Order: sequence, then structure tokens, then C-alpha cells
Amino acid sequence: MSRPINCRYYYADYHRGRETEECRLIKRNPDSRPWRRSLCARCPVPDILINTNCKEIALEATVVKKWGFLEQVEVYAICARHFIELENPKFCPLCAQEED
Repeated sequence: MSRPINCRYYYADYHRGRETEECRLIKRNPDSRPWRRSLCARCPVPDILINTNCKEIALEATVVKKWGFLEQVEVYAICARHFIELENPKFCPLCAQEED
């Protein structure tokens, strides 16, 4: 076992000799490249979940290749309450108006 990952979508099962690890957010996207644990170090999802002002955010993540060799996680976010696409996943303008 390596360093623990603090993300609600990360799943690990080491019970009775199993060594199962997966990102359930990336796993449910059939168009994504395969997930590897090393992607978690640079993944924006945990930071988005902690710092967003949107209480009903819905995320979709995809592993993409940049510059032909570097893989990273790209996130698509919508506010499920207001049904709008969020340009910045950490800020929903309509949720911010409700808070005022």
C-alpha cells in the first residue's frame, strides 16, 4: 500500500490479499483513457470538492494525453441544482446569488 488518497471517488480493497484500486469517477466514463494511481497526485477533483461553493455539483472526469506523453485528469462540471455548465468548477454564480 502506498500513501492514502483523500478523495471520495477513490476506492481501494486490500482485504484478504486483494489489491484493487480504482477511481470510480473515471471508471464510469467509457470514453476515458485508463486510470493509474499516479494520476491522483495531480488530480483537481479533491480540491474542487473542498473549495466549490456549489452544494450539488456533478462531475465527469476524463484522462487525456497532453503533448503526446503527459496524461492528466480533465474535469467537466455542472450545477445539478440550476442545470448550468460551470466554466470554473469551484464557483457557481447562481449558487453564489442564493447565498447572499
